[in-house]
Amino acid sequence: MRDETPESTDPLRTGFTTGACATACALAAARLLLCGESTEVVTITLPKGQQPEFSLHACEAQGDRAYAATIKDAGDDPDVTHGALIQVWLELIAAGIEFAAGPGVGTVTRAGLPISVGEPAINPVPRKMISEHLQDLAAASGYSGGFRITIGVENGAELAKKTMNPRLGIVDGLSILGTTGIVRPFSCSAYIASIHQGMDVAKTNGISHIAVCTGNSSEMTAKRLYGLPEMAMIEMGDFAGAVLKYLKKTPFQKVTLVGGIGKFAKLAAGHLDLHSRVSQVDFAFLRQQAAELGASEAIQQAIAQANTAAQVAEIFPPINNKICELCAQFAGRYVGNGTTLEVVVVDRTGLPIGQAVKS
Repeated sequence: MRDETPESTDPLRTGFTTGACATACALAAARLLLCGESTEVVTITLPKGQQPEFSLHACEAQGDRAYAATIKDAGDDPDVTHGALIQVWLELIAAGIEFAAGPGVGTVTRAGLPISVGEPAINPVPRKMISEHLQDLAAASGYSGGFRITIGVENGAELAKKTMNPRLGIVDGLSILGTTGIVRPFSCSAYIASIHQGMDVAKTNGISHIAVCTGNSSEMTAKRLYGLPEMAMIEMGDFAGAVLKYLKKTPFQKVTLVGGIGKFAKLAAGHLDLHSRVSQVDFAFLRQQAAELGASEAIQQAIAQANTAAQVAEIFPPINNKICELCAQFAGRYVGNGTTLEVVVVDRTGLPIGQAVKS
């Protein structure tokens, strides 16, 4: 991801998905081939009717095909593909519409994704958007043949290492994504979609126990404790709600939540978004929990004056299991009968310091 956008009183800018960018490039390339029209700006229609303009970085003929590219603007969203060059090579074929992965776009190798194994990682809505724009242009220009669309992302293979694609079995590049064509700042819709896809892949491939982790340290702990395959590891980051709500649709026999005391103190208090801009550690809440566990007044006062949840864990270690129990109770609302829910809290070194199980 790029650096976090600085705080500002100005409204946050929306941006556009890789799918919208690819649609604009495909339309520009098709116009060049069918109409002889080279343009610097192209307008497309998004699924909800908006008609944004895209400035093209390039639009040129390359032998018997056309090439068009645009630089993705994700607005004020911290998106890994912000500023990436989205590229399309378009060829005319006898019939139909074919999609291919160019440099920097991945290929699907595991079942459970919305695209079949062996196909380029170009999601259904971008495929539909591109197809509809090309079909409309073909009808308007009297063209009865088909199109082959190859989509690339400059440096996409490197950028993909910062995403969940390798874990999802999408190799050699990024996915072309988007359902509305719009990127809304801090919605992190692509990240959440990757979480859901990871759960789908695990389910489709017969995984019965998943470990849902907040980051690298907790993930290493889960691997060490359970020896689970890579496919069973779900990195949720701050998006506990994205996982828990999806469990109603995609249940597992066992779900283990692994994370640090700071994030899980928020989950225990009933927060589904664990990012600091949305939720904070409630030290009054932690003091109350410590009091119920029999902590002295001096310890309670120290908890109330602590700077971090990690300090609270050091001041009063019994609270760690309590936090796990509260997380299990809260998360249990989203987990159906027959699922064992386990919560493990780890310290900064990844050492487990608290645990609870709810069947």
